[in-house]
Amino acid sequence: MQKIVTVGLQNQETSDARFAMQMIELKELVDTAGGQVVAEVTQKREKIDNRFIIGRGKLNELDQISQAYEADMVIFYQQMSPSQNNNVQAELDIPVIDRVQLILDIFAQRAQSVEGKLQVALAQNEYLLPRLSGFGQMMSRLVGGIGSRGPGETKLEQDRRVLRKEIQKIKKELAEVEAHRERTREKRKASSVFQLGLIGYTNAGKSTIINNISSAETYQADQLFATLTPLTRTFSLPNHFKLTITDTVGFIQYLPPMIIDAFHSTLEENRQVDLLLVVVDASSPYAADQEAVVKDQLKELGMDTIPVLFVYNKADLLENSDQGKILFSQPSVFISAQEEEGIEALITGIVDQMKTQYDYLEMTVSPAEINRWIKDADILYIEEMRFDKDKDNYHVKFYKPKDYLLG
Repeated sequence: MQKIVTVGLQNQETSDARFAMQMIELKELVDTAGGQVVAEVTQKREKIDNRFIIGRGKLNELDQISQAYEADMVIFYQQMSPSQNNNVQAELDIPVIDRVQLILDIFAQRAQSVEGKLQVALAQNEYLLPRLSGFGQMMSRLVGGIGSRGPGETKLEQDRRVLRKEIQKIKKELAEVEAHRERTREKRKASSVFQLGLIGYTNAGKSTIINNISSAETYQADQLFATLTPLTRTFSLPNHFKLTITDTVGFIQYLPPMIIDAFHSTLEENRQVDLLLVVVDASSPYAADQEAVVKDQLKELGMDTIPVLFVYNKADLLENSDQGKILFSQPSVFISAQEEEGIEALITGIVDQMKTQYDYLEMTVSPAEINRWIKDADILYIEEMRFDKDKDNYHVKFYKPKDYLLG
């Protein structure tokens, strides 16, 4: 296990609570990548140093700490320019990477689908392109481990021209995959099935929710970015009303633009949904900050107009009195996705939000027509179907999509 020293700079715009969350998140990223944080170096500073991110004095301290702990690598929270990376590495004489490359390394480990691997390759190559000159020397000392996984290790000896050609090739292949995904999305949209999108801070419990609500067998773990490849599952309620639910990569603070760009199609999966389930770890001391991160990124992605249900997960880890102290958004539900009662509460919340988007109707239906109603039960949310023996007909109370025409 590689020994890592993490480094973070707190500027005037970053509160103590937000900075603490950043450094905890960086440690969790290292843990997820398979490393061990042996020391943490932080500095409060008005602005980033143009040469080293941190000041010269703090850099000397970092050098001493790295040597004392026999660290294998230093990882900065702040994204480093190629020159900053080279400058710090020259002073420390050990491999230095930033959070962006750490995230890409985790993605390289996790990507399973063809699309996921292409997206990771694209992001890694675009990250490596301006860094080739100083990066090869660092890689020669890594001998595997954090920062060396994925397509980067086979591309470092190639020149920029070849790498640019590779990037164009990947973009072309991704475009073909995205075109197929778009056709699948349009087909789902045309089916009038109610679509849910799972979105939220990484490690908030999205995969647990999709597993327990739809009986899907997705990878779930107490790790960041446990899910990379978009996953859509279909499930039905007891009245046969059908829904789809799509899980995507989790958000973190300051999700690097190249990662958003590379995973564009992944995030696109949730642009056309009828209801976004924004999942928040209610037990986290940073729940409010994490929710704010998700809201900000939804706004940046132009997805802030989609109807939302806030799902405060892991509520079983809270004392009852604590729930009342949380300033949570509405509409919302508090659940534990591990418990059956929690999933039932979530479904109730989903149905309540669905009803606000659908038209409510009551109709009298003859026995001869009832088969058509049974056939449409996956699209029409049938709340009650009662047979009147005296009148020999059914009285049906139901909700239907506003643009759905009854036959």
